[in-house]
Amino acid sequence: MRTLVVSDIHSNIEALNAVFADAEEHEPVERVLCLGDIVGYGPAPMACLEALWERHAVSIQGNHDAAVAGIIGLDDFNFYAAEASRWTAQQLSSDAIQYLADLPQELVDDSFLLVHGSPKGPLWDYLISYGQAVEAWERTDSSDVLVGHTHFQFAVEAGRGVEHPGPNGLAMPLGHARLVINPGSVGQPRDSDPRAAYAIYDDDARMVYLHRVWYDISATQRAMADVGLPEALISRLSSGQ
Repeated sequence: MRTLVVSDIHSNIEALNAVFADAEEHEPVERVLCLGDIVGYGPAPMACLEALWERHAVSIQGNHDAAVAGIIGLDDFNFYAAEASRWTAQQLSSDAIQYLADLPQELVDDSFLLVHGSPKGPLWDYLISYGQAVEAWERTDSSDVLVGHTHFQFAVEAGRGVEHPGPNGLAMPLGHARLVINPGSVGQPRDSDPRAAYAIYDDDARMVYLHRVWYDISATQRAMADVGLPEALISRLSSGQ
């Protein structure tokens, strides 16, 4: 069975649709896991939620989801993130707000612990180093950890360190050593690669594959400008920053 793993969609339906199409180009995807931050920053929060609901995605809560739902305040957000969160909350139905509020901050699925930030700080902690990966493994009985939040795509294997995908992605075997996997950001990459990022977990092959796909960035940028989202959020999509 093939499972699509996405994170940090950030209301970017053009990027999310491109990920769905690319992931299913050759083989069907049976399940979808989302590591949080479905909303925030982008122009299409309801469309992204509805796309995940249509596919019965299993999701956890990210910090932007929590902020839009009123679970946390905006004091720790920068100006642009706070502005986008306020706008996003006005676009969502009451059912959508409740859905975001009810999302768990951690979830165990098969051999994976799913958490947006890290087991140390589910909403806010940035897991970026090998030492933080070791700390994550020490905080869970799950063999492997799936994280988002950094908007960087990478994998960490116990005993080897951090690995970043090349232009054609990265394949990581399961069961040989403990892993931390970050599928990267669908809707707002920050690792200098503007392509939408995602992962595929193949439980038959016992492999995780990290992938990237181009999407219509200009369409998302036009939609953001049309609704008056900050220019700084619009321009960064072109450079993957």
